[in-house]
Amino acid sequence: MKQVELTVETSGRGLVNITEQISAMADLPSAGCGLLHIFVSHTSASLIIQENADPNVRKDLDAFFARLVPDGDPIFTHIDEGPDDMSAHVRSVLTATHLTVPFREGRMALGAWQGIYLWEHRAQPHTRQVIITVAE
Repeated sequence: MKQVELTVETSGRGLVNITEQISAMADLPSAGCGLLHIFVSHTSASLIIQENADPNVRKDLDAFFARLVPDGDPIFTHIDEGPDDMSAHVRSVLTATHLTVPFREGRMALGAWQGIYLWEHRAQPHTRQVIITVAE
């Protein structure tokens, strides 16, 4: 088993495709199979597997979440870091902070149109840490 850490710079709210960085850093064995565990160590960002072909999918996901969990909603009392603080926490709970992806023969076993994304839920840019664990 091995573990590496990926640093992801975001430009604010939105999805960042990290598929290639994960693949390169994981250095998967060319023979055999196993599992890749990916974990984001933050409470206002998440990880998803989603379509990587049409950017409108990512735009629509952002629009849906903006309607579902609006910034500055008056029901929130935790607003220490601004109106997007608690909404970012809720959005990360509704998605996931970790993923498990199978791999075989040196490649992640993702579908033809799938990519791995870090979803930044805060409005401002942030530096996020993603821990990648390879289990053969």
